[in-house]
Amino acid sequence: MARQQIEELRSVMKAHGIDAYLIVTDDFHGSEYVGDYFKCREYVSGFDGSAGTLVVTQKEARLWTDGRYFLQAAEQLAGTGIALMKSGEEGVPTIDVYLYDALGDEKCVGFDGRTVTAAYADFLKKRLVNRRLCWKEDIDLVGEIWKERPAMSAEPVWLLDEKYAGKSRAQKLTDLRNEMKEKKADCILISALDEICWLYNIRGNDVEYNPVALSYTLVFENHAYLYMNLEAVSDEVRRELETDGIKLRDYLQIYRDLQDLEVEQKNEKLVLQCDKSAVNTALLSNIPSSVKMVYAVSPVKLAKAVKNATEMENEISAHISDGVAVTKLIYWLKKAYKEEECIRITELDICNKLEEFRKESEDYLGQSFAPIAGSGPHGAIIHYEPTVDSNIEIVDNSFVLLDTGGHYLRGTTDITRTISCGTLTEKQKRNYTAVLCGNLNIGAVYFKHGCTGANFDYLARTALWQLGLDYNHGTGHGVGYLLNVHEGPNAIRLKNSDNSVGTVLEEGMITSNEPGVYLENQYGIRLENLIMCVNDKKTEYGQFMKMKTLTLVPFDREAIDVAMLDSRQLELLNKYHQRVFEEIGQYLDEEEKAWLKLETAPL
Repeated sequence: MARQQIEELRSVMKAHGIDAYLIVTDDFHGSEYVGDYFKCREYVSGFDGSAGTLVVTQKEARLWTDGRYFLQAAEQLAGTGIALMKSGEEGVPTIDVYLYDALGDEKCVGFDGRTVTAAYADFLKKRLVNRRLCWKEDIDLVGEIWKERPAMSAEPVWLLDEKYAGKSRAQKLTDLRNEMKEKKADCILISALDEICWLYNIRGNDVEYNPVALSYTLVFENHAYLYMNLEAVSDEVRRELETDGIKLRDYLQIYRDLQDLEVEQKNEKLVLQCDKSAVNTALLSNIPSSVKMVYAVSPVKLAKAVKNATEMENEISAHISDGVAVTKLIYWLKKAYKEEECIRITELDICNKLEEFRKESEDYLGQSFAPIAGSGPHGAIIHYEPTVDSNIEIVDNSFVLLDTGGHYLRGTTDITRTISCGTLTEKQKRNYTAVLCGNLNIGAVYFKHGCTGANFDYLARTALWQLGLDYNHGTGHGVGYLLNVHEGPNAIRLKNSDNSVGTVLEEGMITSNEPGVYLENQYGIRLENLIMCVNDKKTEYGQFMKMKTLTLVPFDREAIDVAMLDSRQLELLNKYHQRVFEEIGQYLDEEEKAWLKLETAPL
């Protein structure tokens, strides 16, 4: 039987003459994680992962998601009448192919244009042009059936001091305007929340775990408009922004101002720059045809990803604080498990205890994403988040996969450790060590400038491939500075969804290093460090680069099969553990320090 929300949606689709309706995960800004007001796909389908697109016709409902969520989506969609489409798997059609085959000619496709990027809308129209479809891009059908929809967030906006940001908003605006001049643009439209917050050195709390504020901005040669809920902006923040020529306007006024862009340029045709992969179709549809458009990747995206010297130093410091907290947590868990067997620890107990340890840092602001703590079979669900209903005790003779992160004024962290509880089998140790080999290989990668993560992703998988194993997610994602824990454009993966090799890695980019392996209904293993790209020597052949590992937490000594490590990997592991002891040990009590000394002793 179909889920009630699906039937209600089909009813309003019929009333509007729509044959297929798309519901994406995004908010109005193309965000990966969204506030409660924007969780339309979750409301209709019941699937609450951070990636997925739902397509509903009068006959079928299908949900596309990636490998991180195959197991979770299968559980949450069971009994809903919604078919799971495992993106990228053999025999699974893409959304455009499905629509082409399912709709036939001269049908109508609808979506809320505020949530669909212009680039994706263009892609669909091009792929389906032969079907002569009509498109209704300005219709929020979920809003019509969601009677108790939460209000849009309007949390207070706050200023990030330059001692943390490393560069003033005035300088960032100057840099941006210089980029605009190269494109001969009079104005740039930016709608990505992390880009706006980075540009103006502001932060907010409109998206859980992501300290951003709902906003748009238009930047001109001598002034800029910042659109947000005015009630969320204090007089102090307003004064700071206005000092740098930034005028505040109401969040929804962006549409009216786009329609009036010609007024800003009275003599010559105005040239507007924007990134179609980020800006939604509703924004573009309000721009007069007389405005000349320049489509290009937002220069803020790359500038934000390349951390400045202050941000780099702050991140190094933040990871010491975070490393202390996670190391304390591992010691606590191991000790409690071995010595207090009458007290059974649960997944949520681990999350709560780690939060206690992180709060010992004065500038800790909160978690950078919902904690992933999967014991035994739960660890095989790549993005499993324990709840009161799903929470289980630690599984004996297995692993606990713990993927967590924190926001500090000094930066953002993201770390995964897989912790053994009990006696492991040789197979469990073999799989753990294969994942460890991949992590060590990526952390020590040495390359010439011009490479992307695609050039060495295989290094993370080689040991697993030799065992006939693999993992169905990228090896690494970019990480923002007190912004989104998942941040482009840098990444480490075999290839992008568009088959490109990705962005060249630059000094200052921070990327995760997280190979893994997941055995359904048994356990999961993932080992994640954050690594920072830095310049090394320069020769007549060019600039050479290497990675500096930021994360400082020991790997599980009891889970390592030393015989599987080659001499270089063994040396890398021992040197890493020496760093961990030297930099983390000094902040532990005597009992914890004694344990860490044993845990990090040379193998």
